[in-house]
Amino acid sequence: MFEIKLDNAKYWRDCVASIVSLVDEGLFNFTKEGISLKAMDPSSISMVSFFMPEKAFSKYSVDKSANVGINLENLSKILSRTRENEALVMKDSDNKLSLEFISPSSRRRYKLQMIDVKKSVEKEPNVDFEAHVEISGDQLKEIIKDAGLISSYIAFKATKDQFGVSARGDSGELEALHDKNGEVIKKIDASKSADAVFNLEFMDNMVKSCPVGNSVLIDLKSNEPMKMTYKIGEADIAYFLAPYMEE
Repeated sequence: MFEIKLDNAKYWRDCVASIVSLVDEGLFNFTKEGISLKAMDPSSISMVSFFMPEKAFSKYSVDKSANVGINLENLSKILSRTRENEALVMKDSDNKLSLEFISPSSRRRYKLQMIDVKKSVEKEPNVDFEAHVEISGDQLKEIIKDAGLISSYIAFKATKDQFGVSARGDSGELEALHDKNGEVIKKIDASKSADAVFNLEFMDNMVKSCPVGNSVLIDLKSNEPMKMTYKIGEADIAYFLAPYMEE
């Protein structure tokens, strides 16, 4: 049994948006420490790992650990109906997830059927990353848009002093270099040069929920899965994306 409350329902809406951008169903794990979810996208190219600590909630009551399988697309549609100044109370109710939106003058309650999630993920990929780049989330979104004019793929290269971006397609090429400690790059820590190519559509889906003004941490190892992390309030969101390898 659990019952949890957020004073701002839009906060949970934004958190779920960061997950549903990659996966359409998932298994939330409710524990006394908080709520977590790990899931692969249907193509198994990317993975999302989410954790929201107990302190993020105004009320957090979890009697014992519980796994809640949910169709995330349906959950996201319900959360899109969040109004201004609404709180959200979530609890389990007869194998359904109850979502009650509470405003100063009204209440609305949805009940969403829990589902059996066929495939769950327990562990994150184990990669010994060679470079760690802290970048402005807003600027990363612009970089992805720039690359999207040219190609469906984007190449990253990190050295101890610079972060390079390139894209190549039938219509042309893009190359951009960003020095560390500048407007775009906040920090680089590279034990050696690291570079890899990634699918732009997945990259766009991963970064689009990053709040305005937040930084993104990108971890790279040459031709290995990358890791992208950022925070949404108190919540931690991490993505892993396999590199594109030409056949």
